[in-house]
Amino acid sequence: MDKSVAGMNARAWRVRMLVLIPLLAFLALAALFVLRLGAGDPSRIPSALIGHAAPRTELPPLAGLERDGKAVPGLDSADFRGQVTVLNVWASWCVPCREEAGLLMTLAADSRLRVLGMNYKDQPDNARRFLGRYGNPFAANGVDGNGRAAIEWGVYGVPETFVVDRDGRITYKLIGPLTPDNLESAVKPAIEKALAGP
Repeated sequence: MDKSVAGMNARAWRVRMLVLIPLLAFLALAALFVLRLGAGDPSRIPSALIGHAAPRTELPPLAGLERDGKAVPGLDSADFRGQVTVLNVWASWCVPCREEAGLLMTLAADSRLRVLGMNYKDQPDNARRFLGRYGNPFAANGVDGNGRAAIEWGVYGVPETFVVDRDGRITYKLIGPLTPDNLESAVKPAIEKALAGP
């Protein structure tokens, strides 16, 4: 083989390698990024509040909301002491909130705990219509019109559900909607653990 042809082949090979190496490195990084992004379950994002006292929460009631013929009160920090509590952060404009509504009604039927609501950045008429249509599981429901209370609770978005023990400590947080699967595999065990006490 001619030395000039061999030299051109070697140069062509080096040029291909100079193009291929960065391309392969980029593809490897992109694949790693996609795998890490897809591998995480957003409902398992740890909360810094787990094991800590529930944030001080004083929220007004949803005007005109009734349950069993009585006005439903707003949220008060005292609501999180003395009984195991499930707090659900919800909104009428939240599509997954509609899907979990029946499961919240099931939890509300358990006399060992109380289900409370935090209505997040919602219109009062829409919120009342939502609860009229899907049922009102909330023994108390506070209106968080500006989202400040949700920030104090570390809420990423609606819906989110918290389990609070009798001492007012947050023991569990679910990001995203309740589903039959996560209700049985995670939320109910967290409730049972809170009911059993320390």
